[in-house]
Amino acid sequence: MGQINVARGQFLTARTVEDVSRVVVGDPEIATAVPLTGRTFYVLGKTEGRTNVAVFGADDTLLGTISVEIGADTPDLAGSIRESIPQANVRVETVNGRLRLSGTVPDAIALRKALEIAEQYGSDGVINALRVTGGQQVMLEVRFIEASRSAGRELGISWFVRRQNDNSGRGFATGNASPTSGLVVSSSLPSGNAPFGALVAQVLGGGISADVLVQALEDKGLARRLAEPNLIALSGETASFLAGGEVPIPISGNDGQISVTFKEYGVRLNFTPVVLENGLINLKLQPEVSQVDPATRVTAGGVSVPGFITRRASTMIEVRDGQSFAMAGLLQSLNSRTQDQIPWIGQLPVLGALFRSSSFQEEETDLVIIVTPRLVRPTKPGQPLRTPLDGTKPSNDPEFFLLGQLEVDSDMQRRFVEGTGVIGPYGHIVELPARKRNVRKKVITTKY
Repeated sequence: MGQINVARGQFLTARTVEDVSRVVVGDPEIATAVPLTGRTFYVLGKTEGRTNVAVFGADDTLLGTISVEIGADTPDLAGSIRESIPQANVRVETVNGRLRLSGTVPDAIALRKALEIAEQYGSDGVINALRVTGGQQVMLEVRFIEASRSAGRELGISWFVRRQNDNSGRGFATGNASPTSGLVVSSSLPSGNAPFGALVAQVLGGGISADVLVQALEDKGLARRLAEPNLIALSGETASFLAGGEVPIPISGNDGQISVTFKEYGVRLNFTPVVLENGLINLKLQPEVSQVDPATRVTAGGVSVPGFITRRASTMIEVRDGQSFAMAGLLQSLNSRTQDQIPWIGQLPVLGALFRSSSFQEEETDLVIIVTPRLVRPTKPGQPLRTPLDGTKPSNDPEFFLLGQLEVDSDMQRRFVEGTGVIGPYGHIVELPARKRNVRKKVITTKY
């Protein structure tokens, strides 16, 4: 006999072609059916779900079976969405006890609002089949700025004493560079193998030879890192970006077999923009910068696994078009002081400095992540986009070997002929075709 849809908590009257004596509901927990007068009966929706209703005639013969689906009040829900979002064209229906929204909405904000209204009707999950018309696109500029500064100082004295005409001896090494024998210190180190900042001397007297290694070193370092990934996404959609590579990671199985999986590293960016009212842009950001760290490599069961240095952030912010926001910052400082000395003697004032080695190391790392969203549109049909390689061509042999040019601007001649000016290093010779005669003339340009 067909199918009918009834809203939860409401009833629907049905009509048959013959008189109805009684009706039977397959699941009374979902719906209730009661015969009325003559050829009509009504169905009352109790809970969401699907069941069958059997209809019997006057002589208790089966007239037919009706499939009944109890769901949310779709007409009321559709009216609430139209009242809240007048520009939307949304259709509401129930599918297997779940609400399904289809149609179009003007932007991502209207899409979110329609889904929130549908969820208030108590449905177990809403099927989203809505389509956003005229969606805006957001380009996100992210800058990873990292500066690492290091400074270290080291002062140490190492001794090695031996008898003359005898290669055996005793060493008192308090620095990182420790000789293995008197011959090594007195012969090989002064010949050019001494470490940077080291001074070697040999003291003779009374049949005793003493090699002295004095090492004084100060080092400073500065490393800067800057990555600027750009990514475009439609409002309400998620976009991802990765510039880097993959490192093979060996994995040992239960049977002893080695399998390989790959770990991604580099500059990664995941973000979801939502254009709000009044020009605000809501951004859900997950930027990450990672690199392989050989110093943290781990070896287990004969399998070597590299470590990674990772800078990661996850946040949600709201900014306007073109505004910048420092969404994350990290200041990390590490100080290390070590001292090696000969027991008791190294603790003596002044004199103890000859029998100990001291080192100091300081490292600082500053990391800042700056984001700038911009509302963008595609170009007009037929309007080309220029790239850094447009207007250039590889240099020929004279330009490469004599002038030291890696590439040549092919538009220089056209700009000179059109009178728009030539921008470039002075003294470059541009060959132009003659306008009247079949000859060529040379023009020497100057810097504008």
